[in-house]
Amino acid sequence: MAISQAKKNEIITRYARHDGDTGSTEVQVAVLTADINEINKHLSVHKKDFHSQRGLMKKIGHRRNLLAYLRRTDIQRYRDLIESLGLRR
Repeated sequence: MAISQAKKNEIITRYARHDGDTGSTEVQVAVLTADINEINKHLSVHKKDFHSQRGLMKKIGHRRNLLAYLRRTDIQRYRDLIESLGLRR
């Protein structure tokens, strides 16, 4: 159900702001988005898995807070990130 380490490393290298960057807001949001998409696929098959549903809600809340922080601090990075991830259609 969780994303593989290879996919996570690919996401990190794509959204990193510099070499070795694993903790910037963009990287965290991108990894959380990949996790959220995987859990959504899982929940479409297993509709009564309420433990995973709770984990999904926690991840969505964490992503929302990170995006709000990024929007407050640097609006252009925020706009670029949501466009590249396909959020806020």
